[in-house]
Amino acid sequence: MHELGITQNVVAIVAEYANGTKIKRVLLEIGKLSAIMPEAVQFCFDICTQGTVLEGAKLDILETPGLAKCRQCGAEIPLEKPFGSCPCGSVHLDLIAGEELKIKEIEIEELCV
Repeated sequence: MHELGITQNVVAIVAEYANGTKIKRVLLEIGKLSAIMPEAVQFCFDICTQGTVLEGAKLDILETPGLAKCRQCGAEIPLEKPFGSCPCGSVHLDLIAGEELKIKEIEIEELCV
């Protein structure tokens, strides 16, 4: 389960960026072709955030679909797996989207003094 290590790294990056400020929400973008299971990241998040500025924060995950461009005809086709074929019959595809893992948004707790 490499999602545990990935989640630990996300938590470490966000905590470093927060510089001691309490985090309320994190939005992750995970591509469908990234071989990362969003459900596993969600499961690991609460465990990995214990004792950090992210403890109690909400994790939202945005899944981006896979997209490839055919080298033969130039068509863009959606992909559910990291391989496939174009309607023209070609299997020579260049991935355009779907392998992402990005921290898209971090919402901090506003302190009123």
